[in-house]
Amino acid sequence: MKKWILIAVAVVAIIALFFFFSRGKQNKRVSFATEGVERTTITTSVTATGTLEAVTTVTVGTQVSGIVNKLYVDYNSVVKKGQVIAELDRTNLESELSSQQANLRSAQSDLDYQQKNYARYAELNEKQLVSRSEYDVALQSLRKAQEQVKVAQENVQKARTNLGYATIYSPIDGVVISKEVEVGQTVASSFSTPTLFTIAKDLSDMRVIADIDEADIGNVREGQRVTFTVDAYPDDVFNGMVTQVRQNATTTNNVVTYEVVISAPNGDLKLKPGLTANVTIYTLELNDVLAVSNKALRFVPEVEIIGKDYAVVDVESEQKLWTLDGKTFTAHAVTTGMTDGIHTAILSGIDEGTKIVTDINFGGIDNENENDNNGSGGSPFMPGPRNRKSNSEKK
Repeated sequence: MKKWILIAVAVVAIIALFFFFSRGKQNKRVSFATEGVERTTITTSVTATGTLEAVTTVTVGTQVSGIVNKLYVDYNSVVKKGQVIAELDRTNLESELSSQQANLRSAQSDLDYQQKNYARYAELNEKQLVSRSEYDVALQSLRKAQEQVKVAQENVQKARTNLGYATIYSPIDGVVISKEVEVGQTVASSFSTPTLFTIAKDLSDMRVIADIDEADIGNVREGQRVTFTVDAYPDDVFNGMVTQVRQNATTTNNVVTYEVVISAPNGDLKLKPGLTANVTIYTLELNDVLAVSNKALRFVPEVEIIGKDYAVVDVESEQKLWTLDGKTFTAHAVTTGMTDGIHTAILSGIDEGTKIVTDINFGGIDNENENDNNGSGGSPFMPGPRNRKSNSEKK
């Protein structure tokens, strides 16, 4: 008896499961997402980071050693070409000039003597009153004295020039963006020219030096449009243009990059030298072209998925789009162009405004079944809610 009871329970459970899943399968609805073939703009871009700098920046140094005696400018000072911006102590340089001038006077005095001495020996040589060797010695002494005067003159000129270097002038019109010395500091130019100031010519004309990865540099060309942002003004987008693609490669941690120069007009002087720029270079821009989303090109109406109620009219093509008319899917062979990763340009094969299928959606229970089961997937053997009324009661 117990065995028959277990068999009966198993049969009832199998019937219940079959009824439940068959209802769920029948209630499943299929819908399709569509979009129109519309005109849009397709862009491809390269992103990178770079550093802002003035187009023309001059480092001002000194060619002589000494103590900084006076400074006439500071950070952000506006300077003109030829303006005095600093002075070094002149004491040692003036002393050197005086010493060289004294050497010149001594050499000149010796030259005067040698000229007179040579004149005497030349006269005696003509009368054959001195030997030829004595005449040659006098001539050699004269020539040596002449050379000594020339050397002394060069030394005086050098000392005078060095004295002039004690006064530092601005080489360009611009703004002082860096000051490396203070009054009383000693600067030495024995091995290299020490930096005193850095002057930017025009901060309204900036540029970005961006490092572009080797995988992207092949798409970058002069004249391409660029947008960039800086952390100082996160809500502002600045515009520029690629002005130079430098051929020199830089390798850092086995990563090869190339420098790309980007113009950065700075009329409002918001941008400052040294800011980090997040750069987007638009390597391709196609305006007003027919395009579809990439998922539309990937859509395929497989019978196993859409069901046997739909007919499929296919064509032989690597790229195709599908339209749905009633219960019939029709393929359209298309020629595609550039893509930005989201949309792809359509060159031919379908008309503007055509509705195409992009995806298939499953889900939902039809209204009739929802009324029968109150929107739940419960067992048909379970009692309904207490407040549920029959159709006759609703009437």
